[in-house]
Amino acid sequence: MEAAALSSLSSSFLSGHHSHFRTKSLTLLARPSRRSPTLPSIRATITRQKKEEVVAAVKAQLENCYLIAGIRYEGLTVKQLQAVRKALPDSAKLLVAKNTLVGKAIEGTQFEPLGPCMKGMNAYLFVHSEEIPEALKPYRTIQKEEKLDERNDYVGAVFEGKFYGPDEFKALETMPSRAEVYAKLLGSLQMPAISLVGTLQAPARNLLLILQAYVKKLEEEAAAAPASE
Repeated sequence: MEAAALSSLSSSFLSGHHSHFRTKSLTLLARPSRRSPTLPSIRATITRQKKEEVVAAVKAQLENCYLIAGIRYEGLTVKQLQAVRKALPDSAKLLVAKNTLVGKAIEGTQFEPLGPCMKGMNAYLFVHSEEIPEALKPYRTIQKEEKLDERNDYVGAVFEGKFYGPDEFKALETMPSRAEVYAKLLGSLQMPAISLVGTLQAPARNLLLILQAYVKKLEEEAAAAPASE
């Protein structure tokens, strides 16, 4: 009888301690972690900051920007992209950025119509000069030298609020330079009246360039007059 009682008491004691230890273990597991933020949350913060920096960089390029053109760079090497950057005039800048971030940066601006070409892997050319052909030519040259296929072409551009598709780029690449417009203006002023009328009947964009060049000429002459006296 005594042995049975001792055995029962021992089992009860061990069972109670086992339950106590298990409860304590569960309590410890349920305690909130005091560790620093997890790695995924840190990565999310860094990614968000990086995106904001890219959007800010694109917005900075929009200042005094005349044209934005998209270039499909899928398959291009880093060396080829560097060659394009080096060949560009000082008035142009090439940025590689996600379409969604560029789209966010141009929202509400004259460049918002660029949307249709924002697919695939694109680099974006920002031109800060009226000399549009000069800025577009370097990539055309590298296309020929590197024998790049049609995938690596201009996918679209926006100039003066209008979208130009790949098949319309010739109009941008053949725009007259300031020097050519100036020469045309001088030639028109020296020709008979009928020729001048023909110039004035040219497309509005060409006429605007002509008038801008003429105004600049008058301003330069006015500035130089006091010095000559």
